Amino acid sequence: MENRFDLTGKVALVTGGSRGLGREMVLAFADAGADVIIASRKLDSCEETAAEVHQRTGRRALPVACHVGDWSQVEALAETAYREFGKVDVLVNNAGMSPIYDHVNNVTEALYDKVLDVNLKGPFRLTAMVGTRMVEAGGGSIIMVSSTASLHPGANVISYAAAKAGVNAMTVGFAKHFAPTVRVNCIVPGPFLTDISKAWDLEAFNKNAKATIPLQRGGEPGEIVGAALYFASEASSYTTGSLLTVSGGSGI
Repeated sequence: MENRFDLTGKVALVTGGSRGLGREMVLAFADAGADVIIASRKLDSCEETAAEVHQRTGRRALPVACHVGDWSQVEALAETAYREFGKVDVLVNNAGMSPIYDHVNNVTEALYDKVLDVNLKGPFRLTAMVGTRMVEAGGGSIIMVSSTASLHPGANVISYAAAKAGVNAMTVGFAKHFAPTVRVNCIVPGPFLTDISKAWDLEAFNKNAKATIPLQRGGEPGEIVGAALYFASEASSYTTGSLLTVSGGSGI
């Protein structure tokens, strides 16, 4: 069974790969034998994660600065990946942003556009480019990262929830478009205790989690790894167009 999760000889590109859930996926892919491309807006953060990957696993790790809300930067990221490695076997569209507003009427056009650009436009363009080349190469796996907000929108994240609902729809559409060669699936995380959670009122969150989440807690970042390795590897060889909720039961 371990061989089904082996990524030896593979190349994985992860956006938002320098921290949080993205960082956990990068490390897991490298542990499984893959070389990795780590993309995020801050190059120094990508370089730190790349150094950790190399020290921990000996795998090649390429840090790349990229704002996924910028169409041209996304295209440059794809070209860099293929120029440096010659292929991409696994693409993870993980980068995202979820600004909270005090009232929906105070959401500016600039903020709305930024949320849709980062969460929806960037993943669309990167998937279109990389997926097309995966088909030409004979196969690959694309992993979208959505949110349970796409299924159960809160009042203070409406534009974010709408963008992530779009990611869910893109997952199914791209799965059909790139079939039968390339698989496209989606992880739908619930609340995870990443660095973003440092801004939460954790006492209130934990109290609410005990009452509303069946597993009664937020997820630890490393708990995303099982789903990511499943979709990245041959373990999911007959799975495409799937949305896998990883939320401790939140929303059921």
